[in-house]
Amino acid sequence: MTIARRSFLAGGALALAAPFVARAAGSNVLRFVPQADLSGMDPVLTTRQVVRNAGFLVWDMLYGIDDKFQPQPQMCEGHESSSDGKLWSFRLRSGLAFHDGEKVGAKDAVASIKRWMARDVMAGRLKTCLDAIEVVDDLNFRLRLNKPFPKLLYAFAKSTTIVLFVMPERIANTDPFKTITEYVGSGPMRFMTKDWVVGANAAFEKFAAYKPRDEPGVWLAGGKRMLMDRIEWVTMPDPATASAAVQSGEVDWWETVIPDLVPLLKSSKGVQVDIADPLGNVALCRPNCLVAPSNMKLMRQAMQLVIDQSEIMRALMGDDESTWKRMPSVFTPGSSYYTEQGSERLLGKRRPDEAKRLLQQAGYNGEKIIMPVAADVPTVKVQGDVIAEAFKTAGINVDYQAVDWGMQSTRSASKAPLDKGGWSIYLTWVAGAECANPAGHKMVDCSGATASLGWPDSPEVQKTLADWFDATNSADEKAAAVRTNVAAMDYVPFIPTGFFLGYTAWRSGVKGIAKSPFPAFWGVGKA
Repeated sequence: MTIARRSFLAGGALALAAPFVARAAGSNVLRFVPQADLSGMDPVLTTRQVVRNAGFLVWDMLYGIDDKFQPQPQMCEGHESSSDGKLWSFRLRSGLAFHDGEKVGAKDAVASIKRWMARDVMAGRLKTCLDAIEVVDDLNFRLRLNKPFPKLLYAFAKSTTIVLFVMPERIANTDPFKTITEYVGSGPMRFMTKDWVVGANAAFEKFAAYKPRDEPGVWLAGGKRMLMDRIEWVTMPDPATASAAVQSGEVDWWETVIPDLVPLLKSSKGVQVDIADPLGNVALCRPNCLVAPSNMKLMRQAMQLVIDQSEIMRALMGDDESTWKRMPSVFTPGSSYYTEQGSERLLGKRRPDEAKRLLQQAGYNGEKIIMPVAADVPTVKVQGDVIAEAFKTAGINVDYQAVDWGMQSTRSASKAPLDKGGWSIYLTWVAGAECANPAGHKMVDCSGATASLGWPDSPEVQKTLADWFDATNSADEKAAAVRTNVAAMDYVPFIPTGFFLGYTAWRSGVKGIAKSPFPAFWGVGKA
């Protein structure tokens, strides 16, 4: 599978849009190559990490998670909760403003929470406990619960999609299933709509009226102090082009370096390379649980038996096993909840004959499995290449459809049958932080219509998750997490295809790049 990796190294001319670069010449600008093209900008409508990452610049949060996974006040001055855990009162910091000059108020926070609750998995759990959410005055709001929700602050602070970003009330009142058309926040940077060209570039400019907190910035907590006046995102799907750009200084920071190019970049003068996030990334295969034949549990279990995580990781990362691991668990390796209990089909040698027997029990007769694969995103394409061949060993009829990332994302939102543009398998990856515990782990949520793309529906899995959310001590949380792994491995809402550490590269003159589950631009400057 080395060919699958090296196919991305086919040359490509350095393709920065000349007028876009010229606008920034001579100014305090950071040029950044994101993991994928920014083809949308509504962080509530999509779970795409590239949109969330842009959102961290434009919108701010009530609370923010730090590097210890602890929620810290961000837009909020603080909170009070009743002894029974059913009344939570919050006060916003005074003097906060949106990019259009309007003051940030409690009404904006309440409207934003309501829109977020309609889409986010963890927020959906909070919603079932909610009796009322009320504006008290300009800066104060409260939540009245019908039962305690111990993880409420974590829900507000989490970095995993869908993030609770605060928008102006008029924007937050947009139907949560329709895209917003204004990108106004109160975050440290303004989104420059006039410079946004899908497939090419996007830009953000420093918001002079932003009020960072006094504490040091750590992940999403503390002061987000912007040292750059402008940040330009330049789409470069070809890794060879991105590598040449960072070597020549045409760009300052490349978010996602493929392993084949690491030795070259490490030997290049003026370039720094490092692991982006010690918590790593989880590659995964997401079956569509609504549409036949992937809606059959036995079909999904057969897929578990033939997917070879080691082969996928070697194809993606190479033979250096210090940068990847097999992951026979729904939880991130090294996390406190990692367990292999119930994961037998992902352990040991691949077993296509056993997979065939399961398919026969399921009544599978060679119906097509449609797998749209984003050929412009290496992490997705490599998975698709290996998995397509693995499925064939069990007699699964795979229709591999090469598309771009934007099209794959659009297709994956469809619940249509296969002959109407639907899909069977969605390949992606998420930050290891997202799978470290059940709180923000949307891939293990099996709530049916309200679940993430793929719409798995399993009361058994949901019961184990409810046990974790209701737990008030670590022993009960860990016991519930084990039950979650067992139930999820049986139902198969997703199949982990491996854990890997991602590289990032930047020009030596760029300072302040921190290790985190997302690119944190605050504190980043140029010498």
